[in-house]
Amino acid sequence: MTRRSVLALCGAALARAAGRLPANKNVKWALGANLWNSFPRVPFTDILDVMRDTGFIGIRMTQFPQILKTYDITAAQLRRECDKRGCHVITISFNGATYDPAHHAEVVASAKTAMTFLKEFDANHLVVFPPNRRFLSDAGFKAMCDCFNKIGEAAQEMGFQAGLHNHMGEMVQTAEEIDRCMAMTDPRLFHFSPDTAHLYLADCDVVKTLDKHKSRLMLLDYKDAKKISDKITDNVFDFGDGNVDLPGCHRVLKSIRFKGWLCVDLDVARKGPRASYERCGAYVVDRLEPIYV
Repeated sequence: MTRRSVLALCGAALARAAGRLPANKNVKWALGANLWNSFPRVPFTDILDVMRDTGFIGIRMTQFPQILKTYDITAAQLRRECDKRGCHVITISFNGATYDPAHHAEVVASAKTAMTFLKEFDANHLVVFPPNRRFLSDAGFKAMCDCFNKIGEAAQEMGFQAGLHNHMGEMVQTAEEIDRCMAMTDPRLFHFSPDTAHLYLADCDVVKTLDKHKSRLMLLDYKDAKKISDKITDNVFDFGDGNVDLPGCHRVLKSIRFKGWLCVDLDVARKGPRASYERCGAYVVDRLEPIYV
């Protein structure tokens, strides 16, 4: 085989690979930085390279602000490296002692700090996690929702949207708790940023939950899951390997002409991050984009 033939074959292979990447049109695809905590430490630029190569061009930062120290990178350096690759920081995983009114001012101040950081990347979403489930009580739930409204008000003032991220083991886990939180927060201030895997693991009807609260959908976590273990992370799988009706979820997004980010924040990558995101990307192209791009 001649050198020219080899180069032609390589070019064709690259073209085919590029054709498999998520389109990132109305729906834009992202991943979560937390996955890399399960693997030997790499430079943050390696994570950005995986994002560029697999088409998951957004990232949710976790353990902020410590993550910058962990990877020895400044916000300015991160912005430059993202820009080189066409990647974006889209949000952070935010939490705090929202269950305790005595800490509300502190929590809102921390939220403002997080959003100030995100503004440097032209981001405008804040994903808000509930407190640990051990703090669950009627009073604690009300205080949490009151604080969510305060966070939402601060977000609105800064040109952001803030929204609830349901999660197993936290104060908003079940369908009833999601409905209750949505009812106790102001729809003008606080939105819904659901995690499809955690909805499924909490025995929620995933598609019906998204449809019920579709007017408040913000940034979503798209994750597949099936119940095989008591350990939550063991139950999360690459797209197509679990039981979550992701095409049904996508039909809900189509019904509202959703334009925004979907974060495939995998809790586990059994063959490594790159392999998992390549598989998820192929599923996006084959199964989801025919429904809604």
